[in-house]
Amino acid sequence: MVGKVYLVGAGLGSLDTLTLRAYTLLKQADVVIYDALVDPRLFAEVRSHCLLLDMGKRGGKPSASQSSINQALIYYCQQGNQVVRLKSGDPLIFGRSGSELQALMEQNCPVEIVPGLSSAIAAPTLAGIALTDPILSQGFTVVTAHDPSLLNWAVLAQMETLAILMGTRQLAEIICQLSNQGKHPDTPIAIIRWAGFPEQQIWQGRLRNIMELTAGQSLSPAVIIIGKVVEARSHYSVDSMSLSQHTILVTRSAGQSSQFTQLLQQQGARVIEMPALEIVAPSSWEGLDGAIANLSTFNWLILTSSNAVDYFFQRLQHHHLDSRALAGIKIAVVGKKTATSLRQQGLEPDYIPPNFIADALVEHFPEPLSGKSLLFPRVETGGREVLVQECTAQGARVTEVAAYQSQCPQTIPPEALNALQNQQITVITFASSKTVKNTVQMLNQTGEISLNSVCIASIGPQTSKTCQDLLGRVDIEAKEYTLDGLTEAIVKWAKH
Repeated sequence: MVGKVYLVGAGLGSLDTLTLRAYTLLKQADVVIYDALVDPRLFAEVRSHCLLLDMGKRGGKPSASQSSINQALIYYCQQGNQVVRLKSGDPLIFGRSGSELQALMEQNCPVEIVPGLSSAIAAPTLAGIALTDPILSQGFTVVTAHDPSLLNWAVLAQMETLAILMGTRQLAEIICQLSNQGKHPDTPIAIIRWAGFPEQQIWQGRLRNIMELTAGQSLSPAVIIIGKVVEARSHYSVDSMSLSQHTILVTRSAGQSSQFTQLLQQQGARVIEMPALEIVAPSSWEGLDGAIANLSTFNWLILTSSNAVDYFFQRLQHHHLDSRALAGIKIAVVGKKTATSLRQQGLEPDYIPPNFIADALVEHFPEPLSGKSLLFPRVETGGREVLVQECTAQGARVTEVAAYQSQCPQTIPPEALNALQNQQITVITFASSKTVKNTVQMLNQTGEISLNSVCIASIGPQTSKTCQDLLGRVDIEAKEYTLDGLTEAIVKWAKH
């Protein structure tokens, strides 16, 4: 095989600023050699066998040498791999790509350069700073202040707008040099840290006071913008992403978080998934198999979750049956998601209770329950008994069968654990009482994590009650007990 190296610009390092070409190459890569500022969430897109190598450079910290990076690129390419060299911003803007490109070409390694969005342009845009303006700025100059002695400060002091990369450790020197060359001390300046990430911070001031405004702050990684355009920032600051300043921890069933994650990401949130439920087959199929063998004896099939739908129809297929086996049986479902899952099986629910909760099912049932035979495939243990009790009290015969089992995961994913330990989480979401119980169990096992500073968001009253019982409070409750409703409630909270 002939390998190939792609020098890929990762933009700001987040999935949002990755080009389509870069995204495609990332999903196809055998080896990814990446910079320090690349968001680890990008690696969720790579193939399972892909080798990930952190060879980023960070000022003042131990870093891989450029020669070792060059040798790694050559080695893995010559082994026949598709190698993505993932570089912050654009690979040809202060990206040291020249050395890598030359080393690869000398060894006859096929190479391609994939442009990326430079932080020099993206960071000020996300901060609401227009680098050009018909009145304030006819152009802008981009420099790196990694070594201030290499810059012509006399020329830079005359520029209308400066975008300075890798300059926060040299901030005092930058101000001194510009002031010495005649730059007015009232010249506006902005420092944009972690642009495009939920951790984004912006300090805005003037050359004479920016050191005071940022005293004691960690400024790196950041882009520095100097010029009158900084003062016009308010004209361009339109925050359409309601949750752009929030990191939200989603606790749902393993493999079932993606829909909710997408809803929150559309609002600008950084989302970290921490599965608090593992859905598995029941300890025995005996009860469900017996019910399937006698489907004709039931009047209603009650499905209260997508899991119940999925496992019930999987078991039907196991017996070489399909939805036609339910001819003559009416189906009641709880929740929009459950209804959607049923429709994916080619069936339309006959009844969905209002408010999308099981407690409303009996009160609004479309026909008298007395004498009716109900099949209720459900979680094996830990489910609420109110529905069965109320149906039985109305004279119905309820056959409960285990369709699936939910378990508490043994460990917290590293990304979620790190975010919790470093108090990066602003909101934690719960879509069921079971996720609350399991989350508390997992956190107790660590013995070192508190949710005191985290907003607790619940999908509905029963989940809220469990939050109150186990966590002592609930801060957000959805009015509509769905993932859309919970997203809407979080957005409303964030705006106040």
